[in-house]
Amino acid sequence: MASRGCILAVFAIFFISRILCSHGAPVAPMTPYLMLCQPHMRCGDKFYDPLQHCCYDDAVVPLARTQRCGNCTFRVCFEQCCPWTFMVKLINQNCDSAPTSDDRLCRRIS
Repeated sequence: MASRGCILAVFAIFFISRILCSHGAPVAPMTPYLMLCQPHMRCGDKFYDPLQHCCYDDAVVPLARTQRCGNCTFRVCFEQCCPWTFMVKLINQNCDSAPTSDDRLCRRIS
C-alpha cells in the first residue's frame, strides 16, 4: 500500500499543475523552451499563441492584420480575398462557392 505522504505529494503536484495551466502563461517565453500548459500552434518553424496571432502565408501575424482586396480591407486571419471576383469570404469558404450573406463584394481599383 502506498504511503500517505506519497499520495499527498502526487495530489499536490497534480493540483499545482492544474492551477498553473488554467491561467495560460504567455507563449513568448524568455527561454527557448515552451511550457507544456501554454496553448500554441506551429507556423513553419515558429510557435505562436492562437489567441493573439495566426499563420498567414507562412508568417506569424497579429489577429488584427488587414490587407486590401480591391477597394475593401479584409482581416487575413479570418477572411480571404478571392482575386478573380474581388469578393471577401470567410477563411473556410471556397472562393468558387455561391455568394452568402457573409461575403463582401469589392470593386477593382483602377
